[in-house]
Parts: sequence; structure tokens; C-alpha cells
Amino acid sequence: MQRFKALLPLRRSLQRYSFLSLHRHGFSAQPNYAYYNDVQEQVLVEGRANSRAAVLNRPSSLNSLTTSMAARLKRLYESWEENPDIGFVMMKGKGRAFCSGADVVTLYNLLNEGKVEECKTLFRTLYNFVYLLGTYLKPHVAILDGITMGGGAGISLPGMFRFVTDKTVFAAPEAQMGFHPDAGASYYLSRLPGYLGEYLALTGEKLNGVEMIACGLATHYSLNAKVAWVEERLGKLITDDPSVIEDSLAQYGDLVYPEKRSTLHKIETIDRCFSKDTVEEIITALETEAAETYDEWCTTAIKKLKEASPLSLKVTLQSIREGRFQSLDQCLVREYRVSLKWITKQVSNDFSEGVRARLVDKDFAPKWEPSSLGEVTKDMVDYYFAPLGDSEPELDLPTALREPSV
Repeated sequence: MQRFKALLPLRRSLQRYSFLSLHRHGFSAQPNYAYYNDVQEQVLVEGRANSRAAVLNRPSSLNSLTTSMAARLKRLYESWEENPDIGFVMMKGKGRAFCSGADVVTLYNLLNEGKVEECKTLFRTLYNFVYLLGTYLKPHVAILDGITMGGGAGISLPGMFRFVTDKTVFAAPEAQMGFHPDAGASYYLSRLPGYLGEYLALTGEKLNGVEMIACGLATHYSLNAKVAWVEERLGKLITDDPSVIEDSLAQYGDLVYPEKRSTLHKIETIDRCFSKDTVEEIITALETEAAETYDEWCTTAIKKLKEASPLSLKVTLQSIREGRFQSLDQCLVREYRVSLKWITKQVSNDFSEGVRARLVDKDFAPKWEPSSLGEVTKDMVDYYFAPLGDSEPELDLPTALREPSV
């Protein structure tokens, strides 16, 4: 218990960082009102006395992000930051999810249709918004009441306040989907205690709201039943002072500790096993631990690793390790390179195969290429981290105007 008291995050409301192009359409003489109405429906806006709230509104798709949603969020946040009448900004989701990440089924369909450029636009637009949030000049409150995964974490965790509930479920499941944790994941996961970030990224293991508080991913916790009260109180605030917002959130907060069966109680085992230099060594360490302790937790972790894409595991481990020493913008530029290399399928088709197996056909039997860790060469992994080259521009972030935190 004392170990977890040490892990409980200090309130850092006065820090700027807790961790951390529009979709192309053809030109027409007549404005496409139907398109703009659709975009506005996907991201609603709630006006309050001295604040604004962006509401992700695709509940049937677990609020998964499209290019137009990411672009609208960026436009809204830029205008709100410039508006002197707005003191702080909020984000929340409709339905049982905050945001399940980028709409990978749409990406899968676009890739099958050969529309790679549209996929690139989604990554570029999403990552630019993540950087905007990570360097935002006004206090930001994300209400993560429900499923929060992948890109959904990217558009919330870099902000100042992350309010979670007993309904919150966080995960970075990309390696199990033949991809890599992106949208800033290599930045915030690499800054978790010990080697917890490697464990979460490689296994795709879920955390609940209490666990997010304990490891520092979230700043405030309360029961789902209190969310309406929290929103009502925040809506009445006339302030841009983080300490005032902090006090308001804390009034509804609960002091909680992870349950006895929580993964976080395995932090010493996680550090022993996931601190190894390679994925193979991590698995060997887990197998040794399982043989000595007969701990079912080790067996489950091994199973998750062996179900994931071998190439994704190796790329993900290197990404998290590099993220430990990089600023948010550097992480996003590197993740953009990796993402573009995945969708061009020069080395592997694992992303499309993973989405097919988990979300399209749902047979949960992906055929990974390469099929084993031993077949994944160093040259394969290095390819994903190499600069994009003259024919493909790197991710362009406004670092001269918005300096990131290290």
C-alpha cells in the first residue's frame, strides 16, 4: 500500500503540461452545407458562462475520430484560445465512450480502396490537434467517463486535467491490432512509473479510473453518478485560474486505491520483466517468473504478447524507449513516420490484417507477417523509424509558436 501512496499523483494544476489540414474536398461554386452540418453534428459545442465544451457525438461508433472531427476540434480550440471571454475549455463524449480512438475501420476501407493520401491526412490532422492540446494556453478539462483508447487518450491526456470515473476504461491496444500506440502515446506512456508504459503498450492491458489515478494518467476521480454535478459546477465558473478549477474538481473527488487484484500491485514484477532490452527477453523473463511463482498474471501477460503482431511489438518497444527522452513534438513526428510506414505496407500488411481480424470479420485469428519474433529483423524495425525522405514531407508542427514541454 505504501508503494501506491507514492504513486498517487500530486496535484499539478499550475503546470502547463501534466504529461506532456482539413480533409481534402473538391472545390465547388456552392458550399456543401450537408457536409458542414454533418461535421458539426459529430462534434457538438456547449456554451457556458466563461467556458466552452466540445462534445464528441458518434456514440454508435464509440466516438471514434474521423479526419473531419479532428479538423473541427482544431478549429474550435484555436478560436477558443484566442477568445478573451473564454477562461477554460472542456471535452467529453456522448454515450458509453469518451473516445475509442481513430476510426480504424474507415482507415481499413480507405486502404483497401487505395486511398492512402486520405489516411495520411487523418494522421496529420489528428497529431496536429494532439500537439495543440499539449501546448494549450488555457486550462483544459477532459471528462473521461467511459471507454478511452488510442487516439481518444491522445486528445485528452496531454491536457491539464483528466477527470475519470468508475466507468472509465483505458487501453492502448494497437499492438494487438498490428499497429503501434500513437497520437502521443510514446510520450505519456513512457513517463509512467517504472516500466508500466512498456507493459501497457505491449500487452494492451486495460486500466480503470482508479488505476489511472494511481499511476498518474488521470488527475481526478469520482463516481459516474456525480458527473452531472461536476459539469454543472464547472459551467458556472467565471475563471481562467487553474487552481480554481482544481478546487472545483476536487470537491467531487474521492480518495481511492487500486483493488487487491489490480495490475498495479504487480509493479515490481513489471519492472523486472519489462525493463529488458528486447521483446524476446521480456517474454523469457515472464516465463521464468511464471515457472517460479505459478502466477496467473504472468501467464496472461505472455498470452497477450504472443497474440500480438510480432513486428508491432518490436516497433512499439523501441517507440516507447525513444519517447522517454523526447519532447511531445519529437514523439509525434516519430509516430507520424511510423504510422505512414505502416499504411504503405512496404514491410507488412499487419495493420489491415489486425483490423480485419478484430473489427471487420471478427474471427480474432490474424495472420501476421512476419509470423514470429525471430523473423522480425533489425532492418525491418529500423525502416519504420527512418526519415520519410524527399518525396514525403515530415509532420509539420508549429514548434516556433508553441514550445512543448520536455
